[in-house]
Amino acid sequence: MDLPYYHGCLTKRECEALLLKGGVDGNFLIRDSESVPGALCLCVSFKKLVYNYRIFREKNGYYRIETEPSTPKTIFPNLEELISKFKTPGQGMVVHLSNPIMRSGFCPGARRLNLEANVYENTDEEYVDVLP
Repeated sequence: MDLPYYHGCLTKRECEALLLKGGVDGNFLIRDSESVPGALCLCVSFKKLVYNYRIFREKNGYYRIETEPSTPKTIFPNLEELISKFKTPGQGMVVHLSNPIMRSGFCPGARRLNLEANVYENTDEEYVDVLP
């Protein structure tokens, strides 16, 4: 799977620069997590800040995202469906996703995630709060 808004090995600082460049709320992209191997981060801009939501791949190959604690956990068969849900307001994010930031080129290096093969197992004991 090759999503145009998946930036792979983009650092948190590089991500913030891209998302805040236009000053538009709802800019978003997906990148590899720097602190949790195998996890992804859905990053979205809102009021000149970037919010990071971790995405985990479950044993069954489905995806789960960590949003507000009061939001019911939902799993998705693919990242396209996950993104589609959060384009609707009121789904547990600080703002709905509105403007994907497309990757300008291929991300070199070993950190680029193979979305089809990489599986990160997560339990409720490993819950991580949404990062501002």
